[in-house]
Amino acid sequence: MTEAKTKLTERSVDSFIAAVEDDKVRADCYAIINLMEKVTGEKPRMWGPAIVGFDKYTYKYESGRSGEICMTGFSPRKANITLYVLAGFPAQAELLQKLGKHKSGKGCLYIKKLDDVDINVLESLIRESIRFLKEKHPNQV
Repeated sequence: MTEAKTKLTERSVDSFIAAVEDDKVRADCYAIINLMEKVTGEKPRMWGPAIVGFDKYTYKYESGRSGEICMTGFSPRKANITLYVLAGFPAQAELLQKLGKHKSGKGCLYIKKLDDVDINVLESLIRESIRFLKEKHPNQV
């Protein structure tokens, strides 16, 4: 079985965010860190080379493959800020309709800037995603 590529590292979150070239994106990253700290009660940690994550849980697929990943997190990418907040919880679609300008994928939410979204709805998305994951994976580490 292949080993997971995204693992918890000792890389500094501050140095990672400080290296973000766009001032507005960097400011948004710090605001997202504050929001995710508020929701999780956890400090940010680096997962792999480019994901700022909070808390963690262990998952196991039917195939037998298992691993550990952050409960929620984000990554400033060139085209947008990717937020890992879409766990498939029941009210997810309704919250996404209220969020504001965004795109979404299977487990990711893509935004250009925080000003494009309702921060209270984003907080609800994060909170509900974490609640759902904790119910789905009760044996978190």
